[in-house]
Amino acid sequence: MEYVLINQSILPKEEAYININDRGYHFGDGIYEVIRIYEQKPFALDLHLSRLASSAEKLDLPLPYSIEELKVLLLSLVEKNTITNGTIYFQVTRGIAPRNHLYSRETESTLTAFTQVFASDKQLEDGIHVWLTPDIRWLRCDIKTINLLGNVLAKREAADNQCHEAIMHRDRILTEGSSSNLFLVKDHVLYTHPATNLILNGITRQIVIQLALNEGIDVIEEPFPFDVLEHADEAFITSTSMEITPINQVKGELTTTIPLGPVTKRLRDLFKNQL
Repeated sequence: MEYVLINQSILPKEEAYININDRGYHFGDGIYEVIRIYEQKPFALDLHLSRLASSAEKLDLPLPYSIEELKVLLLSLVEKNTITNGTIYFQVTRGIAPRNHLYSRETESTLTAFTQVFASDKQLEDGIHVWLTPDIRWLRCDIKTINLLGNVLAKREAADNQCHEAIMHRDRILTEGSSSNLFLVKDHVLYTHPATNLILNGITRQIVIQLALNEGIDVIEEPFPFDVLEHADEAFITSTSMEITPINQVKGELTTTIPLGPVTKRLRDLFKNQL
């Protein structure tokens, strides 16, 4: 039997219901995190919870429980579902209230969470095709909100063009993937967009940057035009689900092939060693 979490209650999935007046349903008014579970242990749990708190503060959204209480609840759900390798998804919405754009600060937030069995896709290790497309999202991509229509449409466009991921740009400046962060390698230097309001500062992104610096690899965080994809020695994306996945072909507004190189391989090995 599969169990889910609603506020402080762990109950069978079949018995779980969400109120139709939840603001997450009406407005996408909420935040979320996805954490990988390796050998029954949530990876980078503290970093994810810290980012959740940051997103909540930026949205004037009170968390229903303290960080320590959230940690206990999430670990209890992982244990209840006996997840060895998988993910745990959890979100906090602004709660239940009559539909109105103007929210009340008196509304109680709602926590929900569920787990999924997840196995790494070995095919991704050889590299993926990505689709280059304009970034049509709002201007607060640093907040991990459940309102993801821009990401969803980009991912669908990529899939319709036989690509695994969409890589987005604003006025020809590369930002990130529809569900990932983007890195390029040139002359053994790692390049990525800075952690501004235009991208999500991914947890895997943060870890990869630190691994690179520890390895003596220079990291430059600055905006760059998508034309540089044609000249990159290597390119890869990072995310909780895809870890470090190389890019071997770009399609769409620009077409180019990129080889799998030593920096990507080394960072991937370093990442796997700490799991």
